[in-house]
Amino acid sequence: MNSPADPSPAPDQSRPEYQNEGIRTLLAMFDHGDPDERLRLGQILQGLQQSAFGVFLFIAILPSFIPVPGLGGAVSGPLVILIGVQMLCGMRRPWLPGFIANRGPRRGTMHKFLGKIDGALRRLDRMLKPRRAAFLVPLPAHAFTGLLLVLTGVLLSLPIPFTNYLFGFQLLLFSLALLERDGTLMLVNWIGAIAAVLFFSFSSGQLVHYLTELFQRWF
Repeated sequence: MNSPADPSPAPDQSRPEYQNEGIRTLLAMFDHGDPDERLRLGQILQGLQQSAFGVFLFIAILPSFIPVPGLGGAVSGPLVILIGVQMLCGMRRPWLPGFIANRGPRRGTMHKFLGKIDGALRRLDRMLKPRRAAFLVPLPAHAFTGLLLVLTGVLLSLPIPFTNYLFGFQLLLFSLALLERDGTLMLVNWIGAIAAVLFFSFSSGQLVHYLTELFQRWF
């Protein structure tokens, strides 16, 4: 008579097991369906776990690639700031106010955007993987990423000429690092975001002026 198998150890609830919700999930999410259907952000993020911030950020930066001066940053910037503030406060899943949760892109718009970067995304899918969790999971790392998202979102909101695509691409890499839980890419993003914040803060002075006004308004 065989002895009963040893019970499996209970999972560590403080460190939830990673679920594969990366680039492939993102591509499949918008692949089929009515192109005119409006995808509500609240519904998109509802079933996601660790990658919810990554998907939210990916969708939030879409307007920054619209070739209309001022429009992309005015829409994407505040959404990126909202994401960054929540991560900075230690939240592990995004909270959406009703007027944002009930809005979202059309499936056809997302499909066109994904179609333009499909090749690059699939190549990245082969390169990126869950690693170096120290740059993603601990609260200080999570909060530091949020701080950099806030600062980059502010820069994206400002009328700095010819920077929408630059900041949009940088934030796209942030979203991919969150999607794939790739700490190596996140470290690269930290370095790039710090360099961008320092350069544009000193070269234009607009970031410091904006943050000073914001601080005075709140306090």
